[in-house]
Amino acid sequence: MKVFKFGGASVKNAEAIKNVASIISRYEGQKLAIVVSAMDKTTNKLELVVEACKHRDSAAFGHYIDEIEEFHRHILHELFSEVPFKASNEMDDLFTGLRKRIEEPFPENYSFAYDQIVSVGELLSSLLLSAYLTEVNHRVLWADARKLIRTNHRYQEGKVDWIKTQERMNDSFIPAFEHVDIQVTQGFIGHTAEGFTTTLGREGSDYTAGIIAYCCDAESVTIWKDVPGMLNADPKYFDDTILLDQISFKEAIELSYYGASVIHPKTIQPLQNKGIPLYVKSFVDPEAPGTAIQASTAHDHLIPSFIIKRDQLLVSLTTRDFSFIAEENLSTIFDLLNQLKLTVNLMQNSALNFSFLLDRSKVDLDKLKSTFAESYELRYNEGLELLTIRHPSEEVIEKLTTGKEILVRQFTRQTARMVLKDTNGGAN
Repeated sequence: MKVFKFGGASVKNAEAIKNVASIISRYEGQKLAIVVSAMDKTTNKLELVVEACKHRDSAAFGHYIDEIEEFHRHILHELFSEVPFKASNEMDDLFTGLRKRIEEPFPENYSFAYDQIVSVGELLSSLLLSAYLTEVNHRVLWADARKLIRTNHRYQEGKVDWIKTQERMNDSFIPAFEHVDIQVTQGFIGHTAEGFTTTLGREGSDYTAGIIAYCCDAESVTIWKDVPGMLNADPKYFDDTILLDQISFKEAIELSYYGASVIHPKTIQPLQNKGIPLYVKSFVDPEAPGTAIQASTAHDHLIPSFIIKRDQLLVSLTTRDFSFIAEENLSTIFDLLNQLKLTVNLMQNSALNFSFLLDRSKVDLDKLKSTFAESYELRYNEGLELLTIRHPSEEVIEKLTTGKEILVRQFTRQTARMVLKDTNGGAN
């Protein structure tokens, strides 16, 4: 059995859904688990529904739901000359349940409410795809992830209960392939022991594909995107990008850690544990080879990869009493950063200074200053870039740093990281 994951861009309208069906038809006679995300922009609109519900804004609440329903109804009618009663009825039920939420008290736990509402996007997209695949004569079953993937009660970031999830896969999902060739399910969604819907957090749909593959001992996972595969750099920032034909699980995790738009490590981990290869392919050009992510590290060093994070803030702390920055200081600093919900992109320390790099857009600078004011003198540079190069050469480093001042540089055997600023940047 193979696992395919299709993201929101691949099912954004009726033509896109037909294209997905044509890709699936290439695998006639094979067992396929299809994981689908919400349609393009639907999650964003459902987040507006959550906010309107929270603020008891009935007008906005109804407006956003009307937009979402009209969008999906339009696609339903474009896909079918005669709309299947079952699909139409199931869509009715989803929107009826969604509209009732404005009549109920908004839960104290915002994340709980978020998951119950936003998850409707994946339910709608999987319903439409499943119905269309049935229409074009595939043997299809719609599978409800709210009954398959068990998580804890951490809403918006559900942690998978692997034992219970495996049991549920064994009880229903795996046996169903005796009667059908394709099962369509929802990415991003799980459930608690009580049956409440949870979501799996960042890159949740990719993670769902990894979970299903692990539990079903799948042959492979393919994530279908609007790019030819994984590139060695973001084409928005770099010219002449190169397709990475093959990289290891380890390399994919490293690239993700440093900020590349690749597969999230939590997706890769279950696949790595069972040696299940992961492919990134283009739904625009399904014949293209794409990228293979697997165990071997033999190809990792062949092509340098470049990752850039813009709009960075470099903060430097100095103890006011000129004492050393020791373990106790670092523990306190990280505890305070955690309280501010800030993620450190790079750090470096000396005897009297500790410097760290943050995404400027996520920082309340006045709050940051006041947090450290009692014990530390704080200075900062903003408008910086963080450049990370995997498998660098001197030639590559020189090319990418020409015309830039290097404020911080960190080199390991496989990775070069540099904080860069233009010559007109300044410190505060």
